[in-house]
Amino acid sequence: MTECKGTARSKPPRRNHGEQLKDEVYRQMFRLEEGRPGAELDLTIALLRAWIASDCEPDVSKSREWLKKICPVCLLMIEARRQASNSDQPCIQ
Repeated sequence: MTECKGTARSKPPRRNHGEQLKDEVYRQMFRLEEGRPGAELDLTIALLRAWIASDCEPDVSKSREWLKKICPVCLLMIEARRQASNSDQPCIQ
């Protein structure tokens, strides 16, 4: 069965920019857990984008509360990954 021309197609609801940024932060957290190269920097950039965008969001307080909860976790992950990668490198004397 084919769809008639002019029939309105239902579009999935569009997510707002804040939700897209949250998804990106979580995606980068998973990449960091997997040990992907460059994930520390990508997560840092995603967090910065989320903070900058939080000023422009209609519900600033909700975005900020989420960021206040997620940033300490992300920072611990980044620091742990950096320490692990530094301990993998041989010491040069």
